[in-house]
Amino acid sequence: MSKIQDTPEVNDQILSAEKQGISPPEHILKKAFISEEKYNEWYKQSIGEPNTFWGDRASEELEWFKKWDTVLEWNGKSAYTWFAGGKINISHNCLDRHVNAGRGNKTAYIWTNEEGVEIKITYLELLDKVMRFASGLKKQGLQKGDRVSIYMPLTIEQIIAMLACARIGAIHSVIYAGFTASSLRVRTEVSQAKMLITTTFTRRRGKNIPLKPIVDEAVSGLEFLQTIIVDPRGESFIPGEKEIAFQSILDSGDPICEAEWMDSEDPLFILYTSGTTGLPKGVVHVHGGYNLFTHLSTKLTFDLHEDDLFWCTADTGWITGHSYNVYGPLSAGASSLIFEGAPDFPDPGIWWKTIEKYKVSVFYTAPTAVRLFMKHGNQWPEKYDLSSLRILGSVGEPINPEAWNWYYTYIGKKNVAVVDTWWQTETGGHMILSLPACKQKPGWAGKPFFGVKARVVDKQGNYLPPDSVGHLIIESPWPAALRTCYGQPERFEKYWNEIGNNYYAGDLATYDHEGFFMILGRADDVLKVSGHRIGTAEVESAIVSHPAVAEAAVVGIPHELKGESISAFVLLITGNEPSDSLNDSIKAQVKKEIGSLAVPDEITFMNQLPKTRSGKIMRRVLKARAMGVDPGDVSTLEE
Repeated sequence: MSKIQDTPEVNDQILSAEKQGISPPEHILKKAFISEEKYNEWYKQSIGEPNTFWGDRASEELEWFKKWDTVLEWNGKSAYTWFAGGKINISHNCLDRHVNAGRGNKTAYIWTNEEGVEIKITYLELLDKVMRFASGLKKQGLQKGDRVSIYMPLTIEQIIAMLACARIGAIHSVIYAGFTASSLRVRTEVSQAKMLITTTFTRRRGKNIPLKPIVDEAVSGLEFLQTIIVDPRGESFIPGEKEIAFQSILDSGDPICEAEWMDSEDPLFILYTSGTTGLPKGVVHVHGGYNLFTHLSTKLTFDLHEDDLFWCTADTGWITGHSYNVYGPLSAGASSLIFEGAPDFPDPGIWWKTIEKYKVSVFYTAPTAVRLFMKHGNQWPEKYDLSSLRILGSVGEPINPEAWNWYYTYIGKKNVAVVDTWWQTETGGHMILSLPACKQKPGWAGKPFFGVKARVVDKQGNYLPPDSVGHLIIESPWPAALRTCYGQPERFEKYWNEIGNNYYAGDLATYDHEGFFMILGRADDVLKVSGHRIGTAEVESAIVSHPAVAEAAVVGIPHELKGESISAFVLLITGNEPSDSLNDSIKAQVKKEIGSLAVPDEITFMNQLPKTRSGKIMRRVLKARAMGVDPGDVSTLEE
């Protein structure tokens, strides 16, 4: 991997983004749990003395049924355990611990939707429902270690199902309620789920979208699946073969169902991530280390205090929903808002209206959503009072400086901390981030979280100097690291043997002299034009810096002379129209920002970009379009 000085235009672009940084407002500095000085002190200890650091945090933050024998056992490769011998249950730490401390009347969740319907539930009420549902599941024959598929939208019932499984030691596998029948079937087959929990429909853009017919198709002929639990959501429901109503499970359950004593390393859930080839990978997370890491990262990343209302917009079908809609916030004792519906229906002000109504103070969403709102224009957030916001978070992909600044200016009114976060399904929680009380640099993810020893290396594992582009690795395990890929241990091993005995993230990154990391996109999202490596994220960021552009995606197309040519797909801000002069202007902007090598050969103006239901752009679909070939499986597309 060559240094980026070999490509002067890329180097200039990266260095131009390296500003002095933005200091958080005084009101955030005064309130923050972790100051910059405390971060530096704790980070140094977490790397130099991980057993002491994590042992102290585990003792201070969580309740254990039995204390562990050792904090970390690691063979220097891919075999590691955290808090071996310790007995714990994440459901206990999310619910019982708070109720026992006299905080049962605190709101756990406010659920709302596009129509403004509202349901609130306290920690005590949630614990009661989780115990009754857990007991009901046991009466259906569900036991510790059994797998349960959950195919539901973001509702309180879905969260009850997750926590009930955790409480009795069953392993849940949440499958996003937007996947097709074939996607649901393969995930249920791979895990050999004994039970499936679903609902009749989800509601989006003013319409009921049926889910039960998808389930019926998916489970046809699956003999190992013994029970299907259905939440009818107010619709009439006549149970079919193997079926039982959600409420019947609650009604059959006992009011007391104590949390099972789980070993720290016992599996909590399987979450499937799509691989480029073959079956999806079932990432396995466990009760102990995952509980501690998500608890601590939720509390410190979002600086959550007793009076905060936290809104993470992610669906629970993805890891962000698991870690920062369910387990992290509940373990930290937070009040959360959850929203079922589209971000711009019935109009592009629905999210801002919701923030104003409930006085949301901490808001966590994806750059894709930010760019969507940029496209709709500043007038929408300006209609609402967003002064309750204190922390803005970003997740899912690198946030380009233009989107960062729009988010900071028009949503945060320059009176917030913008917390960018880099992490993955496999990592379980935040790995690189900008803590609220620390300096923030637009376009830079920030610095490593506690216990995360991040490096930028070449393919052979050699350290690269600052301002170089290389592969991002983590040199030692952290508490929420994935433990295996369910039924596919060889795919797990690949994470730890691709580049030495390090965790290989599969992302390209750079870092500066202050230790700030910039994530440049997936290592396979790299263009090689005339012998020069250029990250797609860099080109996209340059295109989006044009004042007429809301969003962009670029792909490489095979080229006889250059190796690859750059094809760009561009979504314009409302009020701008495609034209030859705009085409030329965008190309000129890319040349100015990066250099002539990065200028797209072709720009296609789009009304919509193909995205997965988690909001990620499907560049392979765009590449197939540009090359005139079949795009393959598009079952995960939003539209």
